[in-house]
Amino acid sequence: MAPRISAFPKCYLDDIAGKRTMTVFEWIEMAKQLDADGLEMYEGFFTSLDPDYLDSVGKAISDAGFLMPMLCCSPDFTNPDADARKRAVDHEAAMIAVTHRLGGKGTVCRVLSGQRYPNVARKQGIEWVVECIEQVLPVAREYGVILGLENHYKDGFWTYPEFAQKQDVFLELLAAIDEREYFGVQYDPSNAIVAGDDPVELLRHVADRVVSMHASDRYLAEGATLQDLMQSDGTIGYSANLRHGVTGKGLNDYDAIFGILAQQKYDGWISIEDGMNGMGEMAESLAFLRMMVAKYFGGAKS
Repeated sequence: MAPRISAFPKCYLDDIAGKRTMTVFEWIEMAKQLDADGLEMYEGFFTSLDPDYLDSVGKAISDAGFLMPMLCCSPDFTNPDADARKRAVDHEAAMIAVTHRLGGKGTVCRVLSGQRYPNVARKQGIEWVVECIEQVLPVAREYGVILGLENHYKDGFWTYPEFAQKQDVFLELLAAIDEREYFGVQYDPSNAIVAGDDPVELLRHVADRVVSMHASDRYLAEGATLQDLMQSDGTIGYSANLRHGVTGKGLNDYDAIFGILAQQKYDGWISIEDGMNGMGEMAESLAFLRMMVAKYFGGAKS
């Protein structure tokens, strides 16, 4: 089966999950105009975890003609406070249940490492994250939900960037967890760029463990170079000179990326994180992904 395509409203993230000036129901209604198979959700979109409320969200998604392929969660498993890590584990477990309620078995629930706290050493951080993920894996198995570890930059509501942002740390963390059926990689090529890493090289390392993918794109402002964007820690960060654009028109080599995915016979979901410059660009990005799926997987809309 060819990969299916979903949409995530990065442009409205703060409106829905922060300022609450837009509801998740309003976003679902807007998304009806998009050529997508699914709508990815974010834990902050929900104003309640009451079953009736969650079922109303699920019904709205279904009535609009979509599936819910992934719930983006942002657990902070590197918090130096043991009680805070316990709360993060409990919350992630609860979100796994929500993922199953909205998407059913085989749906991906994103998991992160946590924040890159200045006083947490790499070895200690890895140990804490592995410990926490191992605690939520039995819940994932129980519900038939797949945990997707994302090579992330920074949750929009965090203070510090991702602990496992850089490729070497991410790969070390991934290698420390043997589970293959209910744990894998949520791959985001743009986040590799932001980390100062090569997205294609990262994918070659993790291709056999990819369970879901984000397909946004970044481009440089006129006159800027990647070197201009580097921070003292070697990462790029969200510089004003590194901007969102239509998927396929930026820095990512999507031919190389799709070639690797096709060789791996990837059949999961690909979600755009887009729309920073309007719904028109989101539609362009979806059209690009449809074309790439047809080109590399031999089929159009599935």
